[in-house]
Parts: sequence; structure tokens; C-alpha cells
Amino acid sequence: MLGFRKSRHRLTTALAVFGLLITGAALQAATALPAHAATPHRVLFDNGHAETAGNADWIISTSQPDPLGQNSSPTSETSWTGALSSWGVALQKSGNYSLKTLPSGSSLSYGGSAATDLSNFDELVLPEPNTLFTTAEKTAIMTFVKNGGGLFMISDHTGADRNSDGYDAVEIFNDLMTNNSVDSTDPFGFSIDTLDVSSGYPAAISDSTNTILHGAFGTVTKSLIADGTTATLKPADNSAVKGLLYRSGYSGNTGAFFATSTFGSGKVAFWGDSSPIDDGTGQSGNTLYDGWNDTGATNAALALNATDWLAGTSSSGGGGGTCTAAQVLANPGFESGSTSWTATSGVITNSSTEAARTGSYKAWLNGYGSANTDTLSQAVTIPSGCSATLSFYLHVDTAETSTSTAYDTLKAQVVNSSGTVLSTLATYSNLNAASGYTQRTFSLGTAYAGQTVTIKFTGVEGSTLQTSFVLDDTALNVS
Repeated sequence: MLGFRKSRHRLTTALAVFGLLITGAALQAATALPAHAATPHRVLFDNGHAETAGNADWIISTSQPDPLGQNSSPTSETSWTGALSSWGVALQKSGNYSLKTLPSGSSLSYGGSAATDLSNFDELVLPEPNTLFTTAEKTAIMTFVKNGGGLFMISDHTGADRNSDGYDAVEIFNDLMTNNSVDSTDPFGFSIDTLDVSSGYPAAISDSTNTILHGAFGTVTKSLIADGTTATLKPADNSAVKGLLYRSGYSGNTGAFFATSTFGSGKVAFWGDSSPIDDGTGQSGNTLYDGWNDTGATNAALALNATDWLAGTSSSGGGGGTCTAAQVLANPGFESGSTSWTATSGVITNSSTEAARTGSYKAWLNGYGSANTDTLSQAVTIPSGCSATLSFYLHVDTAETSTSTAYDTLKAQVVNSSGTVLSTLATYSNLNAASGYTQRTFSLGTAYAGQTVTIKFTGVEGSTLQTSFVLDDTALNVS
């Protein structure tokens, strides 16, 4: 039955500001080294893309794929051989990590049977790759992140082509982000600048809740540039992108030396130089620089805290703490009327013309057969450390007869306190008309953990022929 309204009986706020995007993540602050994990976090360091070409030695150990083959109980950076051995040994000693290396001559894959397949890991570290990723590898990397993996992208300055193949890390990473089969529309919300910044000590932003800057391995104040680059942030493309350390004189969307973002269910970190992770020791014949122990910076804490975040040891975003699973929307089935919701007059109703999915009340947007706009919204605080999933049941009926033109629309969005749209989750129309209710579900990730956002629904109806958008049994589940 068509739910035409004989009077303007509006459901004002049930769908307009259901604004709850959680793509960012909440970082868990800690003061001591991490306790031993029952299930170690699995990190794969890449050495399949000329990471040891020229003077580079970006490996944790010469024993590959398993660094424990060189020394099963490392005590210092010299227990393993490589310019990243300090990084690897520190993770190994924490007891929280299982580390492997993708050996030279191997390819990255996802969903295969190889022991180094990305499906077997929580995090992938790309320490200044010097050969382009293949089409298959780019698909593997992007799918890995989208499905929940952590990606650590460590660049170097433009022109740092260590193997003289015509490509440096800047070009290789920008190619990954703009030329892949999964999402090439600026998926992480930043691009890497074609710069060679000779020196500097980029400073950390003030954010006491961020556990990359204030994490289990210490407090980050500064990093180091010794011929490196920066990134330009584009929050309009991905609202989760955030600069954590900036080149002197820069802030906001330009000059970000260290940045984080999310993609799908996964997390991403960018660092603009390989010098900070260089511990000055490696294989014979390489000219290395000890940025790891540079007294003017806190590079070790930055590398280790970021590894924690990307691997899932800590969460990202606006606050510290672990997440307790819960449903956080108030009055999710509208049975208490308009309590906790902001809606156009008449939107939340127990009218029998359109049946509720459960109970008596639902949110009924539009359905007047005349030009109008209805909104429904609720502001919600996403607990720190939580990933969120938004769901609702939607029924659409219409008097429109077109099978190709969307005359009447409903948008489900996440907005901030100023009403700025952070994400449009979906747009429905008269073309989605069907009998009964259909559940719609959206993973919001962790981008807004520790923050208050608004879930908003906005229904817009044309001048003739009604379309009713009826919502019930909403939920915002965090875990």
C-alpha cells in the first residue's frame, strides 16, 4: 500500500543527522612497555622491492623470512644485521610481535597460500621501496588494508632512485594510491610531495590523546629530515587523514611529515624520510646514518608507537582506552517518540498508514506528494578505541512510475557539530521501492573514535507523486 500522507505529518529527525562516521581511530595511551601479548601481532617487512639497493639497507635482519634464524633471542641492534635491526629487535623484545620479511625476488600477495601472504599478517611495512608494485601487488596491498590491515608507508625524497630504474619511493607510493584496481580516488586522503627537503626537525602536534604521539614506547616530540619529503593532506577526500608531525613553518593540510589515515577497516601511516628509521648499522659496504638514536628527535618512539597502532595493539583517533562492545544510539526503535532524536515535525510517528517493522513507532520521511524536505538526526559519542557499524531497516514505497529517474531521495550521512558532511554513506530514491523492510549496514571503522558526531538522514521529495522513506530499528554498534 502506498503510504501517502493526507497532512504534513513529518518525521523531522529520524534520518537527517544519523551522523556517525567512525573512520578515524582512538589511540590508547600507555606509559610502560606493552605487556606480553597472548597472540603476537604479525608484521611483514618488505624486502621485495629493492629496499637494499645502493646504500640502503632497510631490513631488520639478513635472515629472511624469519629474523629469528639469525638470533632467536636478540638483545641489541647488533643481534640482527640491517639498518632496521633496532626497530625489529625492540619489537621482538616487547613480546608482542611475530616478525617476518618478504625476501628479495618475492612478490606481495593477498589470499594465497604462501607463508608471506598478507592474509597471514596484521601490518605491512614498506620501508622506501625502489621498484614499482605490479598491478597484482597493488590490488593485494589495497585489499589487505581495506579488510583491516595496517600499512606503514616510509618514503624518501624525490630523486632517491637507488637502483636507477627511473622510480623513487615518492613516485611508487603515489602510483599505488592513484593507479590501483581497488580505489584510485585518493583513498587515503593525501598525496606525497615531489620535494627534497635537506634537513629539519619536524615537530609533533599537541594531542595528548593520540597514542602514536603518547604511546607504549614513549612520547614523541620531534622527528628528523635528512633529505626527505612531506605530504599534502586532502580531508575532503578522506576525513580520517590527520597530520601528526609537520615541517617547520607548516600546519594543516601542507607540510605533513608524518600522517595517518584509514581505508575501509584498515589503517595507514606515512613517514616522509627513511633516515629516522636508520640505526646506522647494517651490511658491510653500506653508508648509513643513525637517525634512530638522533638526540634531537624521538624517532624510535614514533616508529614503535606507530607500529603498535597499525598492528592493532592500540586504536587510533581521539582518545585512549579499550572498547566495550555496545549499541550506543538512544531510542533506536523510536518507541519513546522523539526522545533523543531531532526530526522534522511528524517524522517520528505511530501512524498505522505505514507499519513499523517492530513496535508501534518508526521514522517516516516524506510521502506528501509535494515538494518538501524531512530530516532525522542524533548526535552520538563514539567511545575511544572503538570501531563502529551503523545499521537501520528501510522501507521505500512510491507512486512514481519511472524505472530510471530518481525524483525523490533520502541521504544517510555523518556530519560534525557544525553540520559539515563528513561522509555520505548512501543515497536511496524512489527507484529503491520494494515491499517490506531491508536492513542497510555500513562499517564506519575507527575514524571518529573518541569523538561526537551526528548521524543524519535527509529526505527530499519532488513536487508531485509521493515517495515514503520509512526507517526503524536503527543501531550503532561499537566494538
